[in-house]
Amino acid sequence: MARFCTLFSGSSGNSTYIAASDSAVLVDAGRSCKQLLAAMESRGIEPRSIGAVLVTHEHTDHVSGLRVLLKKLGVPLYATPEVLERLRWDGVLVPGQEAHPVAAGERMTVGSLVIDSFDTPHDSAHSVGYRVETPDGRRLAVATDMGYISDSVAQMLRGCDLVMLESNYEPGMLSACDYPYYLKRRIASNTGHLSNEVCAQELIELVRTGSTRFVLGHLSQNSNTPENAYQASYCALTAGGMREGIDFTLTVASRSGPSEMVVL
Repeated sequence: MARFCTLFSGSSGNSTYIAASDSAVLVDAGRSCKQLLAAMESRGIEPRSIGAVLVTHEHTDHVSGLRVLLKKLGVPLYATPEVLERLRWDGVLVPGQEAHPVAAGERMTVGSLVIDSFDTPHDSAHSVGYRVETPDGRRLAVATDMGYISDSVAQMLRGCDLVMLESNYEPGMLSACDYPYYLKRRIASNTGHLSNEVCAQELIELVRTGSTRFVLGHLSQNSNTPENAYQASYCALTAGGMREGIDFTLTVASRSGPSEMVVL
C-alpha cells in the first residue's frame, strides 16, 4: 500500500508526504514547522513515522521550515551536494545535522522505500525531482520547478502510478499580472516553471504510457487559478479520447493546506 498527500503546494510553500506501510518521507519543507506538523496531524500522519526529508532545491518555498523541522523530527536530510552547500551557507543546515548528498540519477533507500532522483531544469543551485517506489511496486513521482520537460524527466515519469506535475502558470495571466518584466521572463524561461498547457500535453503522454493518477502542483498565486490548471489538463486529456475516472484521475493540490490522502 502506498500513500500520497501534499501538505502544501504552491508559490508560497511546498511539502509532500509519501509513504508505504512501514516507511515515509517528506519531499521539501517550505512552510513553518508548526504549519507542517498541523497539516500532518489533520491527515493522521504520525511525525515519528517520517524517516527522512528529501529536498528538491534551496528556494525558500521549499526549505523555509526545514531547519526547525529537522531538529523536531531528528531525521536525516537528502539533497544534492550543491544544495547542501547552499543550505549550510544560509544557516539552514546546522552543524551536527545528518545530511546525505544525492547525485541526480542516484538510487537510495529510506526504510523500505526505493528513491530515484532526477535533474529538473530550474534556476537554482541544483534542482531535482524524486520518484519513490514502495515494496508492493507502486511508483509515485514529484516533478515540479522546471522550465521544460526534458527527455530524462519524461523517462522517469513514464509508468508511474501517480505523478504530481507542476502546472504553475497560465500565460495570459502571467502576461497581465503585476510581476516585473524580468520575473515574468524568468518564470516563462527554460529554467523557470511549467505552464498549464505544457503540463497538460505531458499528461497525455503519461496516460499513453500507463500512468493514471495525476496531481497538479506548485500553482502560482498570482498567475494561475486551480480552475484554470484543472481545465487545461482535463480538456487536453478528454480531447485526446481519455476518460476521467476510467483512464485517469485528476486533482489540484491545495496551496493553503493539506490535500486529501491518496491511497494506492
